[in-house]
Amino acid sequence: MENQFGTLSDKSQRGLSVVALALVLGVAGDALLRVTPWGINVGLWMALLLVGGVGLVRWQRISVAGEGEGLLVPVLFFAVAFAWRDSATLHLVNSAALFSLLALAILHYRSGQIRIAEVTDYTAKVSYAFGQTLSGSAPLLTTDIDWQEIPHSQWSGTARALARGAMFSLPLLWIFGTLLTSADAAFEQLATAVFHWLFTEYLGHLFFIVVIAWLVGGLLRQMLITPEWQPPAPKNREAKSLGVIEVTVMLGLLNALFLAFVWVQFRYFFGGSEAVTAVPGLTLAEYTRRGFFELVTVAALVLPLLLVVHWLLRKEQPLHEQIFRGLAGTLIALLFVIMISAVQRMWLYQSQYGLTELRFYSTAFMGWLAVVFVWFSLTVLQGKRDHFAFGMLVSGIATAVLLNVVNPDAVIVRTNIDREGAAASLDANYVTSLSADAVPTLFAVLPTLTEEKRRAVVDQLLLRWSPPTTSDWRTWNWSRSRAWAEVTDYRAKRLGFTLRGEE
Repeated sequence: MENQFGTLSDKSQRGLSVVALALVLGVAGDALLRVTPWGINVGLWMALLLVGGVGLVRWQRISVAGEGEGLLVPVLFFAVAFAWRDSATLHLVNSAALFSLLALAILHYRSGQIRIAEVTDYTAKVSYAFGQTLSGSAPLLTTDIDWQEIPHSQWSGTARALARGAMFSLPLLWIFGTLLTSADAAFEQLATAVFHWLFTEYLGHLFFIVVIAWLVGGLLRQMLITPEWQPPAPKNREAKSLGVIEVTVMLGLLNALFLAFVWVQFRYFFGGSEAVTAVPGLTLAEYTRRGFFELVTVAALVLPLLLVVHWLLRKEQPLHEQIFRGLAGTLIALLFVIMISAVQRMWLYQSQYGLTELRFYSTAFMGWLAVVFVWFSLTVLQGKRDHFAFGMLVSGIATAVLLNVVNPDAVIVRTNIDREGAAASLDANYVTSLSADAVPTLFAVLPTLTEEKRRAVVDQLLLRWSPPTTSDWRTWNWSRSRAWAEVTDYRAKRLGFTLRGEE
């Protein structure tokens, strides 16, 4: 076929296009991503990846009929968020959202539905995309491109010979180099200096470029070359199914257990901390510490349990589905009471001991689960199971976006300051160990602290967030820039000197 590559087949043409773009993005990755901490460089590189991938689709005139294109905007948002927030925990949340959405977008870019799917489909597809990203460049280079179609010149043959010679020489150089460096100390120093120079100046960059290009090649191969992948259908489902009697017994006993727990909790709902301490041998700290995270785990386990039981249930009659709906709906109602109990425990605990990242994100996770259970009731319990996974995905994206907007570290500082007696009991070491996201809030609340706490907070902030003497534009981050500006301003106004020296 005649095309812009001459007589290459469409498959080889696409393969070469992917290889060329992967190498370009590998070089861009080496230029942008080698420096840390990550900031604006992540968003810039991801924008190059998305623009390059979409541009390649347009250039190759590949038809796009899938729903993956709609996920590219949130992918770019979570990449840009590295230049917005500084919290390491938020970076983990953003990374998980970014890679999951990117995997689904790539797999469903040319074809396939995202809105109608099972939760297991999402999990399997993200896992498949991860595996193909790691290994996809191998078939890209060996089977997708027919190298015999590419015209060969005298120089290309020489280049291949040189490459083979270099490849065969590497193990020999390593073996004999190791022996010779062991034989003479002076030669060892020379070899070490030369190798360190080569690795620092060239080999390190080359290694980074190759790794990035390899991963991008596997990723883009899924987007442009491979057909749509579907998780294999489960085999012999009937043999592993459950009858309505087994489901009724199982969910009925769980309902009884949850009802008993809820019955015990009612005394705490209305009695507050006094009701807790009135129980012999039970302290407020023990009540809250033992309860909250266990109840979060309970809430997290109920969802997959109900999904699996509903999937395994043999729906031989409409009555069987109705029985499941009644039992599952009752269990969810009781679970909401348990979740309220968990939130109440957290409120009691943070009023006494303050808020931490673990407590904040666990509470946020509980809130997201509450939304998911409502959506479960509106979809699975109404006979629309195929719509549940997409709503769960959308609510997860919305929760991650909301976390970036509310700034958890600033919320933690304000919560710990606002609780009773915080001016004197504030854990200065903890609040100043938070990310740059918390620094403006810490400076804002300084007047409310005691002199001792104020001095401790200021000392730590000046120590951690003094502007660096040199900075790289690729690591620019809005929160870190604000923190440095706050420290500079505080020094100029309160201590009477700037970063350039005392005045």
